[in-house]
Amino acid sequence: MTQPAAHPAIEAIRRLFEEKGGLIYGEAVNQVEHALQCGALAQAQGAPGSLVVAAVLHDVGHMLHRDAAGAVQAGDDDRHERLGAKFLARWFGPEVAEPVRLHVDAKRYLCTREPGYWAALSPLSRRTLEIQGGPFTEAQALAFERLPHAMAAVSVRRWDDGGKKAGVLTPGLEHFLALAAGCARPA
Repeated sequence: MTQPAAHPAIEAIRRLFEEKGGLIYGEAVNQVEHALQCGALAQAQGAPGSLVVAAVLHDVGHMLHRDAAGAVQAGDDDRHERLGAKFLARWFGPEVAEPVRLHVDAKRYLCTREPGYWAALSPLSRRTLEIQGGPFTEAQALAFERLPHAMAAVSVRRWDDGGKKAGVLTPGLEHFLALAAGCARPA
């Protein structure tokens, strides 16, 4: 008996992680390790499945970009959050795609709203913050707070900050791909 074909979203995501998941762009972990740590942190906090999927896939745009590491070195914003959200919106609803799209703005927001947040960022996150426009102004922070999915993006951002440690044991990619398959729109 043959198995049914996997959802095209899951196949595309699996392929992307296989081809570019080993990329390291300045943190202690590669893209796969970072994604899995973020997903594990989200699950440990009891996040809904769609938000766990957003946590795992929030940096997929780095892998879609032709040279994300080169962009950062050149001081250019790779706009990975937009690339990733556009890619994901083909198969997932806004509960997955929007926290991905907003997770960079969530970093900018947290720098404005939480004293000490900027100082706790990794050196690379501080560097990319500059490239991405720096902390929000008060008006930008207020506008961000009114967006649907803004607080979900803040959660993703916090898991993003925590998912950068070498050697952390997590569930494997297939665990999270199965969860993503359950969140994807029918093919």
